[in-house]
Amino acid sequence: MEERLAEIGFIGLGVMGEPMCRNLAGKSGRVVRGFDVREEPLARLAGHGVLATANPNELADHCGVIFLSLPSGELVAEICEGANGLLARMSAGDILVDMSTTPVDLTRRLAERAAERGVHFADAPIARTRVAAEQGSLSITVGADERTYAAINPLLACCGTDLTHCGPVGSGQVVKILNNMVMMETVVALSEALAIANRAGVDGATLFDAFAKGSADSFALRNHGMKAVLPQTFPERAFSAAYAYKDLGYALRLAEAVGVQAEGAHVAGAMLRKSIERGDGELYWPVISRVVASGG
Repeated sequence: MEERLAEIGFIGLGVMGEPMCRNLAGKSGRVVRGFDVREEPLARLAGHGVLATANPNELADHCGVIFLSLPSGELVAEICEGANGLLARMSAGDILVDMSTTPVDLTRRLAERAAERGVHFADAPIARTRVAAEQGSLSITVGADERTYAAINPLLACCGTDLTHCGPVGSGQVVKILNNMVMMETVVALSEALAIANRAGVDGATLFDAFAKGSADSFALRNHGMKAVLPQTFPERAFSAAYAYKDLGYALRLAEAVGVQAEGAHVAGAMLRKSIERGDGELYWPVISRVVASGG
């Protein structure tokens, strides 16, 4: 078993997954094997010692710890479940860590199925930017039992500087999803304030500078507001409006399950949907400010 735990598998080498995998290879002191449907990130990671694998099953055969960093809950379910899924091939004592943003009900279902095979499951969704992923300074919210958290903590520390053990399985997803929900609602409020100020003859930079000195100050203001909404800078290959809409959908799904209306989240969701309908779905998600500025 110790031999299996000495090897790490990583599935999903996208915008965030590739630098996380690279950091694990460089800092963990363990053999790291990677898988992605694209060859380019595997070629780049080969120079950092990551061993390319042909399919996820190969990881399950060799690695006692497997990380997932996938763009949707649907893909997480597809990789994990089924006759040829990871959970059917992993061994008792192995650990499966989902660093994707995944619906809470799916996370808990996968954890139950993992437990049936003696596999330990943790949800560890990430927050912050591509730059933070490159630097290994992500914020990671973790749902796991104490023993599993203790086992994966040194590995997560290769990727993040702020690790929060939020409680049992599913808790990391709850906190991450709600963090995104609050952030998106805040950017809607900032976009509305900017649109009103512009029409009322007040300079947007002056408005946001004053906010930063007062009670409206926030991370969303200083990063999304000042760096994206104010200069109208919405690059591709960032966290897109389409991804944001997906994550907010998970929050609304959770809110419905626990009987909360979450009206503010519904407003943010409507803004994101309109952005996608306008053709801005692949742009950095604060592009919703365009919808606000245009009057919807």
